[in-house]
Amino acid sequence: MNILIVEARYHPEVADTLVDGATSALEKGGARFERISVPGVLEIPAAIAIAVRSSQQFDGYVALGSVTGPAHLADMFYVETMRGLMNLGAGGIALGNGIVLAGDEGSAHDLAISHDVGGGAARACLSLVNFGERLGFMR
Repeated sequence: MNILIVEARYHPEVADTLVDGATSALEKGGARFERISVPGVLEIPAAIAIAVRSSQQFDGYVALGSVTGPAHLADMFYVETMRGLMNLGAGGIALGNGIVLAGDEGSAHDLAISHDVGGGAARACLSLVNFGERLGFMR
């Protein structure tokens, strides 16, 4: 199983925590993985869409990042990122979502750790890949 982790590096400490959780879960699940970085969460759906259409084959994708700041801006960034990820997932892509929404970077970091958001996203991705394989949908 080959998984692509797409991480937004806008908040580096949060991103590192998310990636640590995801890579640990993927290793425990026996998956190979590659990582790419994008500047912020809005670029994650586009990066995954590009990877899906590339010649390099991935069985699943893990989206990792955090959104913080004033509620009106953070909500907009979060909602638009979720919309892009949901559209990809609805198209049959095995996708684990590890996007954290919080008031500030410290709170985002705390959430990423306390809820193992990165690990949860990776486990969700692996679950969807396994489900797709069981149905003959995946390679």
